[in-house]
Amino acid sequence: MIGVAAPALAHHSYAMFDRDKELRLTGTIKAFYWTNPHSAIQIDVPNGSGGDDTWGVECNSPNNLARMGWKSDSLKPGDKVAITIHPLRSGEHGGSFMYVTFPDGHTLGEVPGATNGGGKKP
Repeated sequence: MIGVAAPALAHHSYAMFDRDKELRLTGTIKAFYWTNPHSAIQIDVPNGSGGDDTWGVECNSPNNLARMGWKSDSLKPGDKVAITIHPLRSGEHGGSFMYVTFPDGHTLGEVPGATNGGGKKP
């Protein structure tokens, strides 16, 4: 699973992610790793069997995230959010972070259209 050991993902090709697809995950933050070289998110997403699947989401570095308005506590275990990702090509439960939408509608993200610093996505 991606995101459990974020440092192991350092400096890889982004070919493992399907950059032509966007997938929105709605669930509960399990963990947010504010680590170099890549931050990572674990989110529990309800599945069709009545349980949750833990998805690993790779993010940018803490330095780059901070320049976009993030803080080390921007995501906390238990937070209910929707995260949009480029999913793994393999179909495993993981992906590359695009943006997160909070229940009040504000977003933090890395892509055009997602605001940096807490505005609303157009």
